[in-house]
Amino acid sequence: MRVLGVDPGLTRCGVGVVDGVAGRPLTMLGVGVVRTPADDQIGARLVLIEQGIEAWIDEYQPELVAVERVFSQHNVRTVMGTAQASAVAMLCASRRGIPVALHTPSEVKAAVTGSGRADKAQVGAMVTRLLRLSAPPKPADAADALALAICHIWRAPAQNRLQQAVAAHHATKGRSA
Repeated sequence: MRVLGVDPGLTRCGVGVVDGVAGRPLTMLGVGVVRTPADDQIGARLVLIEQGIEAWIDEYQPELVAVERVFSQHNVRTVMGTAQASAVAMLCASRRGIPVALHTPSEVKAAVTGSGRADKAQVGAMVTRLLRLSAPPKPADAADALALAICHIWRAPAQNRLQQAVAAHHATKGRSA
């Protein structure tokens, strides 16, 4: 499975592509950051993010896009920009028929490090180890994007089994009614 991870942000939107399946060594295909100037108008910044994500999708042809689920933060301005960048990533994938999965920051940290409270340095260190890289990807947004992709690859089989079990339960319940 090839997954494009997106750590949304208006100034720095982390992107990373990981290929592999759960239980086997994973391969990083690319990592980077889509940057926008902080003094540009919001519309122009969102267009730059769209163009950047579209270029990553064109180059790597992911089967799925994993985006960090935006949650309430104390700084409303920051959460708005993050939510807008997140929406752009989801739109780019959905426009092409690529499935989108959302993962919370604590879910990603737990999947990659074993602790939902891990700090950025711990996430970067584990991403480096799991992908057999010579150094942690910089900036942290890039490492976070790879962590999102890893999280999805590892959690997708369990999530699929859960969805199938729920669907089967509803199907048998419908027949007995």
